Amino acid sequence: MTDTAPRGDLRPPSINADEKTTLLAFLDYLREAVAAKAAGLPEQTARTPGVPSGTSLLRLVKHLTAVEFNWFTWSYTGAEVPLADDESDVPPDETAATLLTAYREAIARSNEIARACDDLNRPGARSLRETPPPTMRWILTHMIEETARHAGHADILREQIDGTTGR
Repeated sequence: MTDTAPRGDLRPPSINADEKTTLLAFLDYLREAVAAKAAGLPEQTARTPGVPSGTSLLRLVKHLTAVEFNWFTWSYTGAEVPLADDESDVPPDETAATLLTAYREAIARSNEIARACDDLNRPGARSLRETPPPTMRWILTHMIEETARHAGHADILREQIDGTTGR
C-alpha cells in the first residue's frame, strides 16, 4: 500500500486462487481502499469527524489497526499482550502518516499469521467474544466484513470532504 490519494485503478483480486489466497486478496483490496481514502489530505481534515458520532478517516484507520491486532495477534495466536483500544479518539500526537504506517504494519503481521495457518478450520487460542475461539476462516471472513463496512464509511467521509469518489 502506498500513501496516495484515492485511486480508481484498484481492482478486485483474481478469481482463480485457493480459498486462503482469495480471502486475503479481498481483504487486502479493502484495506488498500481504506488507506487510500485516508491518505493525501491535510492533517486536520483527515482527523475531523464527518458525522455526529465522531467518525473521521483517521479514527477509522486507528480502529481497523486495533481490530487487525486484536483478532489475528491477540485472539488467534494467543499472544500475551494487551488488547488494543479500538474505540478511542485520535490524539493530537498521532498523525496520518503514523496511523497509516501502524495500519500497514498490523496488516503485514495479520497476513503473516494467516499465511502461516495451514488449516483454515483450526481455531485460534481465544475469542474476543463470549464464544469458543474462532477459526482462521471465520476471522478472515469477519475481517472482510469489518473492513468492507468501514471502507464504505471512508468512501462517504472522503466524498463529503473533497468530492472524491471511487476506490
